[in-house]
Amino acid sequence: MKEADNKLITKKMIERLIIIHNAIKSGMYPNNKQLQKLYCEQTGYAKVGEATISRDIDTLRTYFRAPLEYDRARNGFYYLDDKWEFALNQISVDDAFYLSSAKTLLANFKGTPMYDQIAKVIDFLTETQGHGKSQLLDRIAVPPLPKVSVRPEIWKPIMNALRDNTLLKFDYNGRWNVSTTHRLVRPYQLLFEDGMYCLFGYDELADKGKGGERLFCLPRMKRLENTDKTFEPPQNFDFASRCGGGRFGAFKDEKKVRYEIDFYDDARQYIKDCVWADDQKFIDSEEENMTTIKFSSSQSDKVLEWVLAQADFVERWKNEIRAMMRNAGISK
Repeated sequence: MKEADNKLITKKMIERLIIIHNAIKSGMYPNNKQLQKLYCEQTGYAKVGEATISRDIDTLRTYFRAPLEYDRARNGFYYLDDKWEFALNQISVDDAFYLSSAKTLLANFKGTPMYDQIAKVIDFLTETQGHGKSQLLDRIAVPPLPKVSVRPEIWKPIMNALRDNTLLKFDYNGRWNVSTTHRLVRPYQLLFEDGMYCLFGYDELADKGKGGERLFCLPRMKRLENTDKTFEPPQNFDFASRCGGGRFGAFKDEKKVRYEIDFYDDARQYIKDCVWADDQKFIDSEEENMTTIKFSSSQSDKVLEWVLAQADFVERWKNEIRAMMRNAGISK
């Protein structure tokens, strides 16, 4: 459905559509007047107009692509394909639970228009089906993480540009560069990582006008403007394809590197708990109390951060360096 049409679909309409669908699906060949009466009986409402039922029938045909026909001989509606189902009528208690769980897992994106819209849809679907909040939902939570403040005026131009494939103009301050630079970007994807929001795209003004793919943190973007200039996204614009198989978040290098890193003691189990790269392999050495991980990635800075976060490994690495320096006569 188009965005403008979506606003017409209300909770009461879904309620009517489900009742209409079930009546048609049962093979009773209901007509408008029978559907009016059935709706009032099942909901307790005193009245519903025949024109309203007609619009609902049209909604089923137009927006939900129901194979709906009218049999003049039987004076009622039926489905050409009796296997067709109204998707919103198929939400089970389990489905409602998982939808609500998804809302919980998105909690770190609260305060953004994207979260508000997704939450509204989830609430609409679950409440329409009469599924109350499951007590089990209180047992699923997202631990508090740092949140980045993104100004509301940043979101709309970005979402419009992603939807319409139009270039974005904005001013930008990099992490290490205090001076403001002007950017003209073909937006590919919006990335989310630990509360940070990044835009991945092709900057036409990068490298002195030669152009190149870049990542931009949303809080550092200013004076955003949508342009009328459109572009065709590349066939493979997914950021994941730029990571060389690594899974270390929103960072990329041009060069793919093959890593072989040794981890010791408590860090051994930690690295085995996750998939860090698509081609990762582990080699255990019990004699040395060591596990070696081999993998490929084009995210060098993130890999370095990951390694340095393992305090025990870093201490062993420092000791190795000190020993090498002593052997070379560089230090005492």
